[in-house]
Amino acid sequence: MKLIKRLPGLPVERALGMISGRWKAVLLLALGEGPQRTCELDNRIAGLSQKVLIDQLRALEEHGLVSKQPVASDLQGVEYRLTPLGESLLPILCSLMDWGAHHASEVDEAQRLLPCELVVQGRAAFVTGRGRARAREQGR
Repeated sequence: MKLIKRLPGLPVERALGMISGRWKAVLLLALGEGPQRTCELDNRIAGLSQKVLIDQLRALEEHGLVSKQPVASDLQGVEYRLTPLGESLLPILCSLMDWGAHHASEVDEAQRLLPCELVVQGRAAFVTGRGRARAREQGR
């Protein structure tokens, strides 16, 4: 099944279509920390079923944002990594995180925001903003 044929023609809708969904942005941010195997992503991201994980990774791969590489030490193992196109989305995702926090604050719902480490283990740097600043500095 080709997902790319279903993307809208307007650039903003196309961009949002590629990252829309409950887990795609979370997966992109997690992979922004480096290549990871499916089992590592499964263990790090709370509430994500393995079926949905595989489906979302396949969609991201088909859109050219993620690539799948065999692991040299394990004949059956593969790891996922961001492509340069996927890396170019990181500063945009960080800006969306900032805007989401700003929006919640403006409409008096800041107390409803979840810390990233509740969903993705090891994401504390993005909660404090150090990770976002680092991604911007690196042009990612």
